[in-house]
Amino acid sequence: MHSHHHRYRHGRGRNGGPEANGSENGERATTRVQLEMPPQAMDRLQRLKDRTEAASYAEVIRNALRLFEALVDEHEKGAEFSLKKPDGETVAYRIFV
Repeated sequence: MHSHHHRYRHGRGRNGGPEANGSENGERATTRVQLEMPPQAMDRLQRLKDRTEAASYAEVIRNALRLFEALVDEHEKGAEFSLKKPDGETVAYRIFV
């Protein structure tokens, strides 16, 4: 199971105003999520954090969520995915089977 609670982070955007998605007073709500992961998944998360030089596990998860959401959006529009290998070969990549 997971538990969560809300907290507020103060921040300023580029022009000194509230961050995007912030409230009028510059506060941005966040939600703390606690995950239970098997050791293999935790090892994968740690490796991705190291390989991408992410500052935190949360950054890795936010990036993964952003990418997955974009892929799902494109898949729903009928897109097909492929990879171009270093030798120039293009191969179909089935993410959603």
